[in-house]
Amino acid sequence: MNTKKNVLEKMSDRELEQYIQPNSKFVPQAIQYAYEILQSRGRTFTTEEQNHISSLISTTGKSETIIHPNHTKASNLIYLSGAMGIAGLIWTSEQLNSGLAIFISVAVIAFVFGTGYMIGKGNVMFKYLFLFLFAIGILGIPTIIAHLSTDPILAIVNVLQLILQTWAAILLLKIPRTKKG
Repeated sequence: MNTKKNVLEKMSDRELEQYIQPNSKFVPQAIQYAYEILQSRGRTFTTEEQNHISSLISTTGKSETIIHPNHTKASNLIYLSGAMGIAGLIWTSEQLNSGLAIFISVAVIAFVFGTGYMIGKGNVMFKYLFLFLFAIGILGIPTIIAHLSTDPILAIVNVLQLILQTWAAILLLKIPRTKKG
């Protein structure tokens, strides 16, 4: 989140005090700006208050995770792929003739949506799990081709899922690796 200092400068001292409270949920940049503005307006801080504000800025900053926009875009594409999977299940509902078939179908759809959710949160492990499973899923292209003659609607659903998942995989591969240290 990008905090504009000029927006905070328009606030009253009382409003700015909320930013530096112990239970502040504001981003570190906003807390820093509020502290600087209050100082420029003549507010003096004790050493204890200054230490508290410094720790608030540093601890809030550490807990904040930056999620690359491609995580969110890929997540949304995976959700769409899951929705297409539900459409495919509805189309082939006659094949859901046992409890086990229903359980497996629901579990797979839940896994797709769960993977999309975790990728949207920036989870790197799920990113690589998705890419691995996508690579294995490419082996199913002959099945999609076979469906073109036997069940064209299911083939179209599968092709749309393949397109969405390919797009998601490309977005995930474009995310730069984070440097540690």
